[in-house]
Amino acid sequence: MSSREISDAKSGITSRKEYGFRDPVVRSVVDKFVSRSDVGYSKYGTTLDDERRLKMKGLQKYLNDIQEELMDAVLYIQSARDELQDLHEESLIEKFNEGDRDEEAYI
Repeated sequence: MSSREISDAKSGITSRKEYGFRDPVVRSVVDKFVSRSDVGYSKYGTTLDDERRLKMKGLQKYLNDIQEELMDAVLYIQSARDELQDLHEESLIEKFNEGDRDEEAYI
């Protein structure tokens, strides 16, 4: 069991609720969602629920936000692929150089 602090931003009420997680990966993701929500509330002073219920943001804006986030995600994926390629190339160069050193030891 893990204790999660639940805050009601409008009334300032804080309570604790127990959640059980079979999977530590799920726990990690939930923790990140809670943290991200806290950061968003600190930055904007409102919740997504407030935005929706109070009509602070319409459907077109939500769709635009989704599109921008997905475009960012594609860029992050490409950057990660490039980083993996660089690491692979560096590893091959390192192995090649180690091979040269091993041959020099026999000479």
